[in-house]
Amino acid sequence: PREAFGWRIYAVAFSATWASAMYGYDSAFIGGTLALPSFKTAFGLNAVASASLSSNIVSTFQGGAFFGVIIGTFFSERFGRRWTIGGSGIIFMIGVVLQMIGKIGLLYAGRAFTGLGVGGSSVLLPIYISECAPAPIRGRLVGIFEIMLQIALVFGFWVNYGVNKDIAGTNPLQWHIPVAIQFIPSGLLVMSLPFLIESPRWLVSQGREAEALKALSWVRNLAPEHEYIQWEIKEMRDQVQHELDLTYGKTSVFQTFGELKESSIRNRILICVSLHLLQNLTGINAINYYSPTIFKGIGFTGTSTSLLATGVYGIIKMLTTVIFMVFFVDRFGRRPALLVGAIGAFCCMLYLGVFSTVTNSFVKAPPKGPGSNAAVAMIYLYAIFYGFSWNGIPWIFASEVLPTRVRGLGMMCTVCMQWLAQFMIVYSLPYMVKSIKEGIFFFFAACTICALLFAYFFVPETKGVVLEDMELLFGPNTPRFAVAKRKAYEDAHLAGITGGQVYFPRDGKTDDAKAVQVEDA
Repeated sequence: PREAFGWRIYAVAFSATWASAMYGYDSAFIGGTLALPSFKTAFGLNAVASASLSSNIVSTFQGGAFFGVIIGTFFSERFGRRWTIGGSGIIFMIGVVLQMIGKIGLLYAGRAFTGLGVGGSSVLLPIYISECAPAPIRGRLVGIFEIMLQIALVFGFWVNYGVNKDIAGTNPLQWHIPVAIQFIPSGLLVMSLPFLIESPRWLVSQGREAEALKALSWVRNLAPEHEYIQWEIKEMRDQVQHELDLTYGKTSVFQTFGELKESSIRNRILICVSLHLLQNLTGINAINYYSPTIFKGIGFTGTSTSLLATGVYGIIKMLTTVIFMVFFVDRFGRRPALLVGAIGAFCCMLYLGVFSTVTNSFVKAPPKGPGSNAAVAMIYLYAIFYGFSWNGIPWIFASEVLPTRVRGLGMMCTVCMQWLAQFMIVYSLPYMVKSIKEGIFFFFAACTICALLFAYFFVPETKGVVLEDMELLFGPNTPRFAVAKRKAYEDAHLAGITGGQVYFPRDGKTDDAKAVQVEDA
């Protein structure tokens, strides 16, 4: 019904994604803040200690986020998605307070606390939105997660440019302002908490069906007795019961580790984990966290100049992501975007590597001309290709393909890999720039080719598939490769087979002829 696609579901998604804005702003502001003269003076980032301190300050956040994912997953199973996301905002605010004090030890502690907050919310946000969203606009709504991240990312880049330009480098306010702005998204998240509903799917899984019915009818703007609401609740109830049967009543994340013995579950989690690893190995977080360093490496000298170039990069990436997530992700799908984005990103990284090698730009400023202008253009083109593909689609894919019974476990593994990969990149990049210089671009180009091949062979299209029918794409006897998986899904869907039926004949729970035929095939 048209009412199901009204303002309420968008309001819920938008309110929750202030948590994503915490993630985005923190990813962007820290690299520029490290380059501010006042910050270098306050924390002793001289030329000798710069690489080591920069790595430690940035990567402490990733370390906190890694453990935040595990803690957030545990708490969400016990207390629900809504309250855990809100609690993550409070933890984040505590971390900001510690950072503002201005002592190196407390700065590390504050970065760890903000990491805990972002990790706890980042693992839940895609799940929460996906569990609340109608299938036809699920990709768009989960995409709001990435849109808010990108908008906050742009703010992080430009705040540093502004304070560097307008506040003297001897004034501590120059670095206090970028750090303090972290209070805005976290505060708005906590203030939005009363307006969020609890996930109806989580409520059904906890046996709280009356509350689920109330939450679902409100967010769909339909009466509880409406046939569509009753159909959705029945689908959730049947899916939860089916999964309880499969797991013998084990419902917690840590109890469901035994589900990894099932190849269809294990393969789904491996695809999600691999997508998030490859997302980082394409080089995006190297640019996000150390953009001033990257721009200096291709000839942008001066703090203000490199921060300006970084700000333009952020705007381009944000606009690309917003346009794709709003207008195209549910129209053209996930898989084509991943393939085209990887090809474009590879070409950009390859040019940057060749340019830096020929001009020796990491050692001396290259001559101004078409070559150096093209190098800057390649970073901006990279932002475009990455923005509509690997930027948000791995998050959408992970939120879609995992069954309810292992969604917590699967997202925990996936987002842990996200933060582990980010830690690996942001910790090592200053040392990589120091040792292999232009080799970083060839490294990321090679990883992008690996990402392209992986997406082509193993990532099927999930556009338009309801959560309960993902078994038709990833069930026990479905094809191994991506194109064949989608074809099998379409054939079964046309035959009237539902996702749950794929499992039932293996357990002897139905004699449904169609399901048996699909299983035998």
